[in-house]
Amino acid sequence: MPFIKAKDGTDIFYKDWGSGQPIVFSHGWPLTADAWDPQLKVVADNGFRAIAHDRRGGGRSGQTWDGNNLDTYADDLDALIEALDLRDVILVGHSTGGGEVARYIGRHGTERVAKAVLLSAIPPLMLKTDANPEGLPIDVFDQIRAGVETDRSQFYQDLSANFYGANRDGSTVSQGTRDEFWLWSMQVGIKGAYDCVKAFSETDLTEDLKRIDVPTLIVHGDDDQIVPIVAAGEKSSKIVKDATFKVYPGAPHGLSMVPKFAGRFNADLLEFARS
Repeated sequence: MPFIKAKDGTDIFYKDWGSGQPIVFSHGWPLTADAWDPQLKVVADNGFRAIAHDRRGGGRSGQTWDGNNLDTYADDLDALIEALDLRDVILVGHSTGGGEVARYIGRHGTERVAKAVLLSAIPPLMLKTDANPEGLPIDVFDQIRAGVETDRSQFYQDLSANFYGANRDGSTVSQGTRDEFWLWSMQVGIKGAYDCVKAFSETDLTEDLKRIDVPTLIVHGDDDQIVPIVAAGEKSSKIVKDATFKVYPGAPHGLSMVPKFAGRFNADLLEFARS
């Protein structure tokens, strides 16, 4: 399997399919690069080079005790881009991966970046504060940490309902889709999963968003039960200078993995990549 070395020597696994302009995908918590497989195939089938890596802490990448934070995640993404000598890159980040993309640009700039896509992404800040009243209270994230720490297997099974909107009336989300979520999540080490909760909830990415100077597509479902659109997509779209904001009515957090919405997202992604 292909790996690159992060700056601290950690092995980072990646997939590299097709050829053409590179599109690099960063996945959400608590998943792996496999969550992007449908999109990797779609873009590779359409003349792009599709790349996705397992974030440190899970999947096939090294499970480090330290470094489970957005600064290190962004530096790992930089190490991947540098090792493969990628240029004119389109960065795509879902959820925590969207925070990774924003922090990458904040730390490393856009010399190698042509465009960015933020899907159901965590920026600018998920935590509720006096300055960010639309965010979620710290108790929500404490409950996530408790779930990971005490019975993560059952916690992930339960979380899949909110993640995909399977708890909504009329949902057509299959048990197989929910089982996939559980499988990917269980491949993430408990330390990396636990630490990442603080990373995705308490990291303020406002200044990183201000540094994005390439065309950016922001996509968010208005029924996102994980990352509320009012605290995330809506705010980000007003901060990023050259942003196109698309709201998917009724769409859940994991919309790219739900057949009802994935086709629209794939079409929007290809249209944006070609534009």
